Amino acid sequence: MLTQTSPELLAEPAAVTSDAQYFEYTSSANPIGAKLISRVPFRNFPPSLYAAGATRIVPLDLSAELGCPGPATSPGLSASFLRINAADALTLAPNATSQVCYVISGTGSVTQGESRFAFAQGDFFTLPGGDPAVLSADTTATLYYVNDAPLLAYLGTTGVQPRFAPTLYPAARAQEELRKVSEDANAGRRNRISVLMGNANFPQTRTVTHVLWAMFGIVPPHSVQKPHRHQSIALDFIAGGQPGVYTLVGTELDENGSIVNPTRVDWEAGMAFVTPPGYWHAHFNETNDNAYVIPIQDAGLQTWLRTLDIRFAR
Repeated sequence: MLTQTSPELLAEPAAVTSDAQYFEYTSSANPIGAKLISRVPFRNFPPSLYAAGATRIVPLDLSAELGCPGPATSPGLSASFLRINAADALTLAPNATSQVCYVISGTGSVTQGESRFAFAQGDFFTLPGGDPAVLSADTTATLYYVNDAPLLAYLGTTGVQPRFAPTLYPAARAQEELRKVSEDANAGRRNRISVLMGNANFPQTRTVTHVLWAMFGIVPPHSVQKPHRHQSIALDFIAGGQPGVYTLVGTELDENGSIVNPTRVDWEAGMAFVTPPGYWHAHFNETNDNAYVIPIQDAGLQTWLRTLDIRFAR
């Protein structure tokens, strides 16, 4: 039922309306095309960033290019290299819901709240937000680390409630699961030969947290993994490979399913690189050795929103 309000009560102070704006729809519905907001840039980050020096966090920071508070590697994710020298410790306390680590080298332990576990080379582990986590190194350790702090900064959200418990994915188990997938009779016909890390708390998305996905993939010798694309950004870490392994990235495919005018990213073990959302990407291994890639993405969130839109070239 509509009620009539007196003109005196409808009057609004200027402060209430001062931020209000109005835009014509067709010129404003695509801010990227109108260059009002930047695209996610290509960028490579070499292993020399963490190969030596003091215990520290090395942010892979693209916040200036993205126009957002830093550190940020994408609009919603922040990737870093961690270096923890033997007998040192590093505290992680981001305003984030999800943290994923891959142990590049070394050994140590993690303590978060009442949880404590050891880590070693090749392990994956996840940490929820809410409580600081202390990473202690027995031998000098290096890790690849991704969290969703930029997403929470954009939303203006603090005071995170944990959605899952700290979870370890031991190297031996991850490698065994990847071996089984790679030796399957249908492996050669699949677009990717990979294992997705999952968590029992997120059965619908089948992702490592409710926001993040972590994949452990192999590119066999003298093979090509055909293009695919998705709307989640991929923050790729190269866990192993010789010169002669590379990724081609681009926005379009030709009639043969090949990427048009691609950007080439040559792999180096221990490097990280950004694959922007919506871009086709294909992996090539022209060597005699296996190559390994670990993409960490915001695909948990994208899957839950029904916007991942993953597509495979024919």
